[in-house]
Amino acid sequence: MDGELILVVEDQPLNRKLVRDVLQAKGYRTIEAETGEDGVRMAHEQLPALILMDIQLPGISGIEALQRLREDPVTRALPVIAVTASAMQQNQREILAAGFDGYLPKPIDIASFLEVVRKKLDEGVRDEAN
Repeated sequence: MDGELILVVEDQPLNRKLVRDVLQAKGYRTIEAETGEDGVRMAHEQLPALILMDIQLPGISGIEALQRLREDPVTRALPVIAVTASAMQQNQREILAAGFDGYLPKPIDIASFLEVVRKKLDEGVRDEAN
């Protein structure tokens, strides 16, 4: 489906711009937050089809923001993919163990980034049993 709404939670303006430009060029709509707190609020208000969440954010971390999303019945089932520079294998395992629905390393590879986004959107709402 074209035009799905994606929430980008990223504090670095250049990273946010790159992700926004790549997604919008493919026909997705985007909204953006610079902090975990704003990301949680916007997710609750806008109910995006997908959330792309940085881990290192000012205020609460991406992991804490994810925990808040999962605790809220309104946002619990929203798929959330971590997009982070923490590319070590141990970091990836910890991030996925925290409950993220996927993991994308920075700097992003545009082709694989778009492939993961499309795949997650095609899967739809996450399975609440996970």
